[in-house]
Amino acid sequence: MVVAETERLIIRYLTIDDSVFIFKLYNSEPFIEFVGDKNIKSVEEAKKYLIDGPIKMYTQKGVGLYLVELKNEQIPLGICGLIKRDNLDDIDIGYGFLPDYCGFGYAYESAHAVLDYAKQTLNLKRVVAITTFDNISCIRLLSKLGLEYIGILDERFKSNEVNNDDSVENSCRRSMRLYAINF
Repeated sequence: MVVAETERLIIRYLTIDDSVFIFKLYNSEPFIEFVGDKNIKSVEEAKKYLIDGPIKMYTQKGVGLYLVELKNEQIPLGICGLIKRDNLDDIDIGYGFLPDYCGFGYAYESAHAVLDYAKQTLNLKRVVAITTFDNISCIRLLSKLGLEYIGILDERFKSNEVNNDDSVENSCRRSMRLYAINF
């Protein structure tokens, strides 16, 4: 299902056919550094992650991570989407792109379209975002999108995200910055 279209991009639901791309993206150095190691060590594990993660979230929560691809070439560039985390009251916007596609405005273009989707289609009143203190490009992008810094998520913030090996990340490795936008 297509969530949004921009001049250059299509933003759509992920499917199990995207498992090769997810394997590549989730094992890229910047993704591991700033998002975390999801322990996806094969294409089969990427397929399991897609089924148990984004695809399941679409049906249970009505939101999830979406694939971002070039409109004309249908080349996958990254992900951008809305996530309902058990440990946050609000829907969270998140994104990640392959290093080869950073610096071309794709993150801004897709995140802007996803925020419009959140406001116009889902009728959300607020969206939040979390990032590490050292992810300067993410902090700049959130600001450009209109999200404002509202505080620090410290030891009270526990990640309960299930990794591909069925382990659960129960702690935040470092303090996170919390941003929000109200519509």
